[in-house]
Amino acid sequence: MLNSKSESYAKSGVDITAGYESVERIKPHIKSTHRAGVLGAFGGFGGFFEPDLRAMKRPVLVTGTDGVGTKLKIAMLMDKHDTIGIDCVAMCVNDIVCCGAEPVIFLDYLAMGKNIPARTERIVAGVADGCRQAGCALVGGESAEHPGMMPEEDYDIAGFSAGFVDHDAIIDGRAVKPGDAVIGLASSGLHSNGFSLVRRVFQDELASFDKHCLDLGCTLGEELLRPTTIYVKPLLHVIRQFGADMHGISNITGGGFYENVPRMLPDGIRASIDALRFPKMPIFDMLAKKGKIPAQDMYNTFNMGIGMCIAVSEDKAQAVMAEFRAQGIASVHIGHCESGERGIDLTW
Repeated sequence: MLNSKSESYAKSGVDITAGYESVERIKPHIKSTHRAGVLGAFGGFGGFFEPDLRAMKRPVLVTGTDGVGTKLKIAMLMDKHDTIGIDCVAMCVNDIVCCGAEPVIFLDYLAMGKNIPARTERIVAGVADGCRQAGCALVGGESAEHPGMMPEEDYDIAGFSAGFVDHDAIIDGRAVKPGDAVIGLASSGLHSNGFSLVRRVFQDELASFDKHCLDLGCTLGEELLRPTTIYVKPLLHVIRQFGADMHGISNITGGGFYENVPRMLPDGIRASIDALRFPKMPIFDMLAKKGKIPAQDMYNTFNMGIGMCIAVSEDKAQAVMAEFRAQGIASVHIGHCESGERGIDLTW
């Protein structure tokens, strides 16, 4: 006998109609990322990509996955959702390119308390923007409502990217040697790390996030939501120009300098970095001063104005920096490599 109480998916909190509307809204954004190799139309059970690997002797697949973390809370507070997708792409592709790989595909996963189609479109438009910046195709993804698990206004986003590098061209740090120069590539700001601490320090100021701040030259909200720099195209260009002289690359992401710089170093090599050579960014000074955060903790949490560190042959350092400048990326000679226990010496 049927239960007299009628139930439906909609009554459980999942709006299928909103899901259909979201799909239609995001289709043009997805199509805008397509590159040679994309097969089939969006909406199937899998995304298809046929890579052209004929130029590689021994192709190696490189993958990366990550999310945006609690920076999302700032986007929700500001009700500004069109750049958070750029951060999601950046967090994945900036890792992949560190070994010299070219990211070719991206997929995203968006979990929401409630599917609001206009907001979903803005989020995915940001993902598409990031994919275009990185030169990779958005070939699929998933949007899921989680009623009862997440408040209606909340969402979380994560991404996955894959790319290829020729085996003999992998940059894994083994070539780093004493005397190599360490070059830093400028960041756009906080990128997408340390936001649990950022929100704690600025918890009072976030109530007036739209108030112009003279020290920043913009509002606090605008500074905190500034998208992560995507380094893929400039890095690949320079790698192709200088090849074997690019010995190691480190993405200065979660864990700051102390965790990430050693990841590009082999045993027996230590990096000596002079933070006084960094570009000075007001947001980091504000954080340290207001939060009374010790310098070592700052460099162990944030990028401090340097989004990537690169170990290169000393005699090529100036030419490498000139090439980055030509690609629109500011760079600075911030240190060198020397013999010693694998790790980092940082002066400020």
